[in-house]
Amino acid sequence: MKRHVAYQWRLREVMATKGIFTATDLSPLLAERGIALSSVQVWRLVTQVPARLSLPVLAALCDALDVTPADLIATRAETVTPRRTAVAGAEVVDLAATIRPKRARITPER
Repeated sequence: MKRHVAYQWRLREVMATKGIFTATDLSPLLAERGIALSSVQVWRLVTQVPARLSLPVLAALCDALDVTPADLIATRAETVTPRRTAVAGAEVVDLAATIRPKRARITPER
């Protein structure tokens, strides 16, 4: 059995519940906590799902928005059943040998 793990970045939702609706409003809150990010970096943090996130940035977000990491990152894991594969020794049909196109014959019109 295999487990598939996924997460959902909920920063935008959490910001909205706190009355913060733009990345521009979030930048000063991060700067107060010693996190110096460019406006583009903050915009990406708000609008996209980060593949990596430093712990100081996460801690600053949690402090600025008065939430926990679990509020910002919703995780889920589910068991994935393995895909069925061809059984060894199963009969394989070679379509190239069994199905051949017919050659077209062009005849002049009379």
